[in-house]
Amino acid sequence: MIRLVKQFTAFLTVAAMLPLAGCFTGIESTPKITADDVKKQNIVVTPEQKFISDIGETPLSEWSIGKRFLVTDDRIALVFGASACGVPSLCGEELTYRGYDSIPAITGDGATLLELSTSKGDKLKYKIDAPVRSVLSRRFVGIPFTIDLDVVAAACERLATKRVYIITSMWFDRDGRQEAGRKFIPVTITDVSPGNVNYPLYVSFVDDGGKAGGVYMSLGASRQSTRNFDTLFSFTDPRLRYPNVSDDNWQNIINGVVALDMTREECRLALGSPKEIDRRPGYGGVAERWTYTDGVYLLFEDGLLRDFRR
Repeated sequence: MIRLVKQFTAFLTVAAMLPLAGCFTGIESTPKITADDVKKQNIVVTPEQKFISDIGETPLSEWSIGKRFLVTDDRIALVFGASACGVPSLCGEELTYRGYDSIPAITGDGATLLELSTSKGDKLKYKIDAPVRSVLSRRFVGIPFTIDLDVVAAACERLATKRVYIITSMWFDRDGRQEAGRKFIPVTITDVSPGNVNYPLYVSFVDDGGKAGGVYMSLGASRQSTRNFDTLFSFTDPRLRYPNVSDDNWQNIINGVVALDMTREECRLALGSPKEIDRRPGYGGVAERWTYTDGVYLLFEDGLLRDFRR
């Protein structure tokens, strides 16, 4: 008897649920809004990000005969294969584009052969394992270990004489050696020239005191584009975003140094983000130790710098 009652009760429960299961509420088909969706909706493109975003490598269909490329690494010989045999060091050489051709390939779809020449007339060939129609449809075509000199010229035309604020202290000389620079100061861009194998542009500038400097700069939105214009320069004075920082501490930040009683935000502006942060209870509250990759460490108590080693 008890078993029959339980079975009947279960039957009534299932029966009551069936109409609900077939009822459309609209919720079932509503897509979930994720954190990534919110981030995409809140993305704001800054003037610095837009400034030279239209400058970059171009489709092969827009290349004209005579287009020039600067070689940045001798490894380019591997790209040219047998056509580079007997050709001396190519690093620093300017290559001239001579055209393209379609050649047979193992796949049967054909391949594309770009033809270039050195200043001495050596003929080099770069094979792309894709048919011409496919290569022509690409948004851009690049030759490994080279810098498109048309891109350099376009960037120079846009940037030269521009007065901006440098927001990095990682300055470099023309030979790629890092120099101790200052940040958050106004500078005037004087020239844009070819960069290196990692960054196609070298941007030269001078500060108001007449000190010259330079930075290597990337272009585009690829994973390698880590030093674009917006990460190096600002059109507006960064000082305006930190009205609560004292003039003395702002000078410390500009010169990349810290002083006792600076806040964590001020220290981060001066030295950048630390490699590690270690928090633990202290005598007067929470203590923090910031450690940097170069051995520098900062000790904070209640958010203020109490000790450091440089």
